[in-house]
Amino acid sequence: MNKKDKKVYFVTGGGTGGHIYPAISIAKALRADANTQKVYYIGNPNNLEARIAKEEGFEFLPIKITSMPRKLNFDFLKWGIKLDAATWKALFYIFKYKPNAVFGTGGYVSAPAILAALITKTPYMIHDSDAHPGIVSRYVSSGAQFVSVAFEEAKKFIKNDNIKVFGNPIKSEFFNITKTQAREELGLGNEKVMLVMGGSQGAMNINHTVINCMKYFAEELKIGIILQTGTKNYEASLDLLEKIYPEYKKNNQIIVGPYFDNMAIPLKAADFAIARAGSLSLSEIAAVEIPSILIPFPYAAADHQRKNARCYESAGASLYIDDDELNKEKLQASVKLLVQNPDKLTAMSKAVKSFCKLNATEEITAKIKEISK
Repeated sequence: MNKKDKKVYFVTGGGTGGHIYPAISIAKALRADANTQKVYYIGNPNNLEARIAKEEGFEFLPIKITSMPRKLNFDFLKWGIKLDAATWKALFYIFKYKPNAVFGTGGYVSAPAILAALITKTPYMIHDSDAHPGIVSRYVSSGAQFVSVAFEEAKKFIKNDNIKVFGNPIKSEFFNITKTQAREELGLGNEKVMLVMGGSQGAMNINHTVINCMKYFAEELKIGIILQTGTKNYEASLDLLEKIYPEYKKNNQIIVGPYFDNMAIPLKAADFAIARAGSLSLSEIAAVEIPSILIPFPYAAADHQRKNARCYESAGASLYIDDDELNKEKLQASVKLLVQNPDKLTAMSKAVKSFCKLNATEEITAKIKEISK
């Protein structure tokens, strides 16, 4: 195939990991295709997506856009002007690079490129990771050639007949390691293992409660513990742990770290997880088929984490605790329920399989190629 016959793609999405990492997975899959000439990544140069896209070797096309104010005031007017300018910039990129298709993962960062695609009649596809799709996904979905979602519940909010539940793209690392290998990598034994993950930034409320329960978990329930504190909460968490349970350092079945670059290892090693309810975290939990205790971030946009968590709870895949109701007694009781009831743990593991979509990357990529002009 001549270079002129190969396809050019725009991929856009940013602001949070739930938008960035699925977009990066799809961008990498498109780049690996023999019929692809080039994949460009469009995002905010001041956001995390700029660094990640460049580290992955993509040419980054910057657009400056911020999240939409929730009130109709002067800030909303200023934001509208920014969106207009960013859309014009995206139009310039479309006229310059002539993409065959645009793929966006929702959120405010993807809006300008998707609107530019709509204006120029460039085929586009969107993917939304949450049970309740964001405002951008809902607004632009009707003009999309295809829509992908991660939750069955999301379909009722999308006005497009060409829609399918593909799930969220999962990193290839999740398919390349076994539970035994993951535990050997971390130096863990055969006891039950609990993973605590509040995301890359961590969740101090969760950390604080877990640390207050640490002695009970380790000495009474006799489980291994992997605590990912988050980078900004690491030192504070260590200080608190030193005060409350200094003996933890003698227990080689307790691992405390700020962040794991390869989350597949701790997730594969775990029997269950305590986590926030971001869509990417939930997809990774589903990929390793483990139960969870979900404590959604209460300030997530459109309360999407709470809605995600309720879907998992309704399916029998998770236990649910509101962040403002989290305390030592409630968490200890929830963990004890899972550890001392193997039948419940097994039933929840089976339930989470309904959310496990291991072929999402391949299916989404195939659709983007199919709609490209």
